[in-house]
Amino acid sequence: MSGLFMWFIVGWCVLFIVLMAIGGFFMFRKFLKALPKKDGKSILDWQDHYINQSLHLWDERAKNLLNELVSPVPELFRDVAKAKIAGVISRIVLEEQATTVEFEHIIRGYIEATPPRDHKFLRKKLYQMDIDVAQYEHYFLLEV
Repeated sequence: MSGLFMWFIVGWCVLFIVLMAIGGFFMFRKFLKALPKKDGKSILDWQDHYINQSLHLWDERAKNLLNELVSPVPELFRDVAKAKIAGVISRIVLEEQATTVEFEHIIRGYIEATPPRDHKFLRKKLYQMDIDVAQYEHYFLLEV
């Protein structure tokens, strides 16, 4: 019986160490994004800056489309994904000096903000929404 209990404790310790390592990895990634770059602002600072500067350009239609596009993302990560995508869309809108957030900006920002490993899921979502991916194929080829 004591041998079984010992293996239980060893297994629990291994599981605990693995879970701590996974959590530490994601916390470290968030920490790196929060570090200031050469210009004095971090990635997250720039993301917030772009969103705040373009907030008045977002109408309900654009917000609803963004919410629909991020719906496949697990709920735990959805807010982070939505903020990242909105930051990229906002950067695009501000660079083009657009007067409103258009459908083209949202699709382009969605593609640019999505890591290449997730493009398969992105294409599937666009297909489900009856959006022709062929006209946006050149955005998939851009290296950001």
